[in-house]
Amino acid sequence: SFAYFTIKDRLPQILTRVIDTLHRHKNEFFEEHGEKGIEAEKRAISFLSKLRNELQTDKPVTPLEDELPDAALWNQYLDYQRNLSNGYGEPSWFQSPWLYVECYMYRRIHAALAQNPPIDNFDVFKEGKAQNFFESQEAVIALCTYFQELLKNIKDLDEKQLQEELFNLLQVSLWGNKCDLSFSAGEDSSQKSSPLQSLENMIPYILVNDMEKLWSLLVNAKKRNTEKSNVRVDIILDNAGFELVSDLVLADFLLSSKLADEVHFHGKSIPWYVSDTTKHDFNWTIKQLQSANHMWMSRCGINWEGNLKKGVWVYRDHMFWTLPHDFSSMAEVAPDLYADLQQSNLLLFKGDLNYRKLTGDRKWEYTVPFHQALNKFHPAPLCSLRTLKSDTQVGLKPGQGEQIQASEPEWMVSGKYGVVQFDAAL
Repeated sequence: SFAYFTIKDRLPQILTRVIDTLHRHKNEFFEEHGEKGIEAEKRAISFLSKLRNELQTDKPVTPLEDELPDAALWNQYLDYQRNLSNGYGEPSWFQSPWLYVECYMYRRIHAALAQNPPIDNFDVFKEGKAQNFFESQEAVIALCTYFQELLKNIKDLDEKQLQEELFNLLQVSLWGNKCDLSFSAGEDSSQKSSPLQSLENMIPYILVNDMEKLWSLLVNAKKRNTEKSNVRVDIILDNAGFELVSDLVLADFLLSSKLADEVHFHGKSIPWYVSDTTKHDFNWTIKQLQSANHMWMSRCGINWEGNLKKGVWVYRDHMFWTLPHDFSSMAEVAPDLYADLQQSNLLLFKGDLNYRKLTGDRKWEYTVPFHQALNKFHPAPLCSLRTLKSDTQVGLKPGQGEQIQASEPEWMVSGKYGVVQFDAAL
């Protein structure tokens, strides 16, 4: 299975990269923290080497031994996995759900640093995320320029034109999701060319395209809403780098077009899946844009900083996003987060990992309705913007999956196909 390939080849590669990153920063740790920094680095590396060995030799998954706030929830989840195995031995790296052990690895990487001050705040993936941003520079410039030109006459656009622009920016945000470093085990995956030129040619690769439904939901929310209540859109973020910029442009468009009054962003509270957005990445990206010596890039950065200051953009993180649970258990495990999402008019879930957690990462038949696969997770109307990088897909037309499979056996994991898949909630 693709899961087996991921655990066998990709995850050890990612761990090797992390260990290498720590080695390379040895001098920096010494300069900042003296001998204590070097000691901490050695301990973290030995912790990670042990982890890599456990993974490669299919050892049982062990309880977390750190005191971090989410440790108890992780260990309860391990007990739950043990109960599922019904006496078929301990859950181990190759004998457990892929989603679980992959999340578990990233949580153990976090523990390796968190348990070793003074380097406990070091993000082992930060360099890769920054590199992805800088290597996507041309695409970022093209997108910021396109968007600032659009803003000049956004007041004059009629409904049809506004709809067309929304669809353009939804697609840029969708395909921006190709820039995923965990998928390429940390290899370069930056967006090199202007993302807008090829949109027309990419339409056939959108297997489920519910953009019309998003449009009518937003237009109706706007009409229904009186002065008193705001239209709120939430974006559950995926990757930093170019993808994040495409999400920020989409969010700015929603405000500038008056389709929404506020946008809430949800990021990860710890470094996750190599390239996922943390609070630091979010703020760093806006700062980079602000200080760019390109007029439209810095204009975007300045406006976005302003949106955060005014409170029309809100950044949040919650530890639930970095737990192994799928979203159907959110109401039980993180009722505060679920209640917050219920306040939204529309939830946009970016990327493949969010899709796996929305659908329980099961081997569904392709034609199972999205609503059913969500397994009662309906805090608000929601939409997945996802390029396919793992073998779970629902909501297709009869024969659609089989037809592609016949000519492209790798279609579910190549990142070539995407979905804009909507569920209207209850």
